[in-house]
Amino acid sequence: MAVKKSNIVQYHGVGRRKKSVARVFLRPGTGNIKVNGKSLEEYVPSTILQQVVKSPLELTNTLDQFDVLVNVNGGGYTGQAGAIRHGITRALMEASEDYRPVLKAAGFVTRDPRAKERKKYGLKAARRRPQYSKR
Repeated sequence: MAVKKSNIVQYHGVGRRKKSVARVFLRPGTGNIKVNGKSLEEYVPSTILQQVVKSPLELTNTLDQFDVLVNVNGGGYTGQAGAIRHGITRALMEASEDYRPVLKAAGFVTRDPRAKERKKYGLKAARRRPQYSKR
């Protein structure tokens, strides 16, 4: 649903990965990406993770058409980058349904459900059984 805020069209998407949650807002603009008030290069120092974040925009050739505002919290840098990518994908699909087949073929539409397995009581880790360990 496109939200009009003082005559500015804005598209919204929520992305999740592991423990990270990203709220993404796309506005027509020149391609600026702000994450928690900082530029993308300042917030995510790794160039590989920067490519992960930009990949839906590059795939749909909209890198210079939208400004991206992101609020993200939880998890680490990798989970946050994946959550931002998922949020950008959802916002792009809200902007135009024509992007959906391309993004789906790339695997960006599906949320990555993997998360850390919880620690079980009586064990040191999630799956380690003390009676079978060699220590």
